[in-house]
This record gives sequence, structure tokens and C-alpha cells, in this order.
Amino acid sequence: MTPSPEYVFKPHERPTLPGSPANPDHPVSRRRGYFAVGVLVGVTGGLGNALTVVNLGFAQGSLGLYSDEATWLTAAYFMTNVSVNLVLVKYRQQFGLQPFIRYMLAAYALTALLHLFAHDFWSAVAVRAVSGVAASGLSTLTILYCMQSMTAPKRLAGAMIGICVPQLASPLARAISPHLLVSGDWHMLYWFELALSLATLAAVMALPLPPSEREKVFEPLDLLTFALFAPGAALLVAVLSEGRIEWWTERPWIGIALAASAVLIGAAIVIEHLRANPLINTRWLGTRELLRLILVATAIRILLSEQAFGSVGLLTVVGMTNDQMVTLNLIVVAASLAGLATAVLTFRPDKLSTPINIAVLLIAVGAFIDSSATNLTRPENFYLSQALIGFASLLFLAQAMVIGISRTLLAGPKHFISFVVIFAMSQSIGGLAGSALLGTFQTEREKFHSHELVQSIVMTDPVVAARMRASAGVLAPTLGDAAYRGAAGGALVAQQVAREANILAYNDVFLLVGVLAVLTELWGMAIRFSIWRRGEPSPVIQLQQRMAQAAAASATAQSTP
Repeated sequence: MTPSPEYVFKPHERPTLPGSPANPDHPVSRRRGYFAVGVLVGVTGGLGNALTVVNLGFAQGSLGLYSDEATWLTAAYFMTNVSVNLVLVKYRQQFGLQPFIRYMLAAYALTALLHLFAHDFWSAVAVRAVSGVAASGLSTLTILYCMQSMTAPKRLAGAMIGICVPQLASPLARAISPHLLVSGDWHMLYWFELALSLATLAAVMALPLPPSEREKVFEPLDLLTFALFAPGAALLVAVLSEGRIEWWTERPWIGIALAASAVLIGAAIVIEHLRANPLINTRWLGTRELLRLILVATAIRILLSEQAFGSVGLLTVVGMTNDQMVTLNLIVVAASLAGLATAVLTFRPDKLSTPINIAVLLIAVGAFIDSSATNLTRPENFYLSQALIGFASLLFLAQAMVIGISRTLLAGPKHFISFVVIFAMSQSIGGLAGSALLGTFQTEREKFHSHELVQSIVMTDPVVAARMRASAGVLAPTLGDAAYRGAAGGALVAQQVAREANILAYNDVFLLVGVLAVLTELWGMAIRFSIWRRGEPSPVIQLQQRMAQAAAASATAQSTP
């Protein structure tokens, strides 16, 4: 391992991992600066994709795309984002932290600029794919800056804040988008993103991270693993993104892509399992503790899709747009920040699973509250339920990150890449899988409810006949032909039936999320009981004990003549 030539590290300042910054004792003013820069980097990286996702309909209309084509804009982002950490973590370790920061921020600013010139489908998809690579680097940078803003005993709190800040991007994007689109030009979103990226670049140059250490880590087989894993993950993302839009059984390419994804990812896992120095340590990831953490993180991420898909989807059905949801999203942002503050301020190493169980319970309560929506439901009816879910989302994520980092450091720094890649995939793939699952369920339930409602429309029923006459009467001032007016009135009734069927289907989605959350809560209680019965200490306590033993051994060695 070769230290940076311009700096000699003191023993307590040495980086935890190669490619990570050193840990000197900063004055209070510098720590505050690191915190501000970390928040700016996190918001910048998160807003890049969030602005596209929440305004996908606007971009679709501006570019003249079909709904399945528009979905490729977000799919392209995740296709690169979920796997690029395989390379970026090792790049940072071998070539240093500062080149990594400069190149990632320059690439992000360049992609924001390129968005302004993306006027057709394929150029927009290409730019979104590059943006996914750049944003992956910014998420790591957020964690590093937030950790530098804390004193040594509170570095885990910095990691909790760093992983959570980008999660605020989605509700924040919905809150600010109406003001950015007031001119009617969707490129205003990317002017804003470009301004943020340039401000971030200036802030990072003004307050750089401490230097890092390097070591040669790349191996020839790393390229083979990435060449198999990256396209496999990209195909899986494509299937999860497009499956419910083009429908799972209607397009042969979906089945082919899913099969190819399984083969490619399976081949990469086999290669890594047989390597002496694997890029992804399958044996460690297959241990009970890590496998359990990954499954819980993925399950809760699926449940959190209720907020991104369920509430927003139902409000869209009843005619609401982002303009009417600004206050709702500001409440979600405030509740999410409260969840993060609660996670940091109430952190107890011996009670790591308690906040996760509380988060799942809050998701269940919020989902059951939402399950009684009607065509009169408006954003204010979601204030309480969505605040509970927003609070739960960051309360869970902060604790899960601490557990994962602690287990990684206990197992050894060589497992860091494995954890980063798998945890990032659990969140990205979990979110996509959640939207795909809930979207498919909603579509099926909408067909069911539509069939049931249509069956009840009988013209011999006086209530139905009166509704048809009323619908036709609304059109009387504009349509003189009685027959055409009657047909148009029937079409209006059909639209009302479709709206009611969709509302009932979304209620079923909320009930499904509530039931799944209850089952997850029971699973979590069973896990807690199993850990208590074995008398297994929390990973944070184990890590603290090991660090204390290492510090005592170092002090003894220094005092011995």
C-alpha cells in the first residue's frame, strides 16, 4: 500500500480502506463545511434521476414518445447505475480519491449539459445511461463527505446521513418541478440540474476531502466478471421497468431478456465463487447474517414503493398533478428528515433492529389508512399516511446501512466492494421490483373491478338510466344530435367506470402493502427472537469491542521499550 506522496499519515489518521479519505481531526468550522458540501452532493446526485422520473409524462410529450419508450429513460439510468460500483470502488482504491472525485463531477456536469441537446429518443436514452454512471459516484461521495463532518465516535452517524440524503430527492423533485416547468420547457429541469452540478463541482474544489491511500487492486478476471454481471443486471432492470408497460406475456423479448439475465448473472456468481480473491465475495454474502439483511432491505424497499407508485398513482387517477401535490411532498420531505434525525439521535448499538421493526409497522399503518380512498380523495387526505411512510423510509435505511457497514468492517475491508454493490442493488432492484409488483397487481385488480362494475350497468335500472341521461344532458349545449349526444353520454359513463375501477384497484394495492408489511413485521420479530435466543451481540457492539482491543494493543506496544 503506497501513501499519497504529499502527505504522511499519522497512525490514527490512516484511512479505513484504500481509496477512502484519511481521518484527521478537523476544526468545527471545517466539519460544518464538509456537512454542507455532503448535503449538496447528495441532493445533486439524487435530483438528477428524480426530476426525470416525476416528470416522465412531460418529457414524453415533449419528445413525442409512447409510454413504453418514455420508460426507457429511467430504465437506462438504472441499467448503468446498479452495476458500475463494481468498477468505481476499485478505481478509487487503485488510482486515488481525488481523480475519482474530479472525473465523476466533471462527467455529471457534462451529462447535465448534454441533456440540453437531447432532442430525440436515442440521444436522451444515452444521456440517461451516462447520468447513471456519474450519479453512482456521487452517492459514494455524499457518504464520504458526511463522515468527514463528524468526529471519530460519530462517523457511523455520518454514514447514516450520507446514505439517506439522496433519498429525499423524489419528494423534493415533485415539490420544485411545477416551478421549474412554469415556462412549459422541459429543458428547464436540466438547466437546474446543470446549475447544481456546477455548484457542487465548485464546492468540492473549494473544500476537498483529505488525501487517500492507494494499492493495486484490479485483476484480469475483474473485467470478465463485470462483462457478465453488468449486462445481466441491465437486462433485469429492463424487464422490471418495461414488463408491466408492455405486459409480461405479450412481448417475447421480455422472456428472452429475463433468461439471459439469469444466465449472465449466474455465470458471474460462479466465477466469483471460484476465485481466490473475488470481486464479489459470494461466500460472505451467503452467510446467514448478510443474506438476512439483504432480504429484509429488499423487502422493505418493495413496501416503500407504496409512496412512489400508490399514492401518486391514485392522485393522478382523480386528476391531480404535481402542482396540486407540492404541499404533500413538502410534508413528506419534513417527515423524512424527522425520521433521519430520530435514527441518528436515538441510535443504540444494542437495539439495532428496533427502529427497523418500528419502520415496518409505520408502513403498515400508512398503507391501511390509504386503503379507503374514493373519487373525492385529495392530497390533504394523504398528509398523515405519507408522512408516516416518509418517516419510516429513512428510519429504516439509516439503521440498515449501519448494520451492513458494521458487518463489513468486522469481516474485513476486502468485503467492502461486495457490500456496496449488493446493498445498492437491493435498493435499486427492490424499488423497481416493488413498482413492477404493485403495478401488475393494480392492473389485474382494475380489470376485475371494471368487469364487476360493467356487469352492474343495466339500462333497466332507473339509477343507471338517470345517470346516462344526466351525462348526455351535460353535452346538450354543444351537441345537437340526440343520438350522438346519447353515445357521448355513454362514453362519459364508461370513463367514470374506468376511474372508479382504478380507484378500487389502488385501494387493493394499499391493502396488499399493509398485509405484506404485517408479514414482514412478524418475520422481523422472529429474527429478533432468534438472535436473542442465541445471545448474539449486535455487529456494532462487536465492532466497538474489536476497535477497543486494537487500541489497547497499540497502546501497549508503544509503551513497551
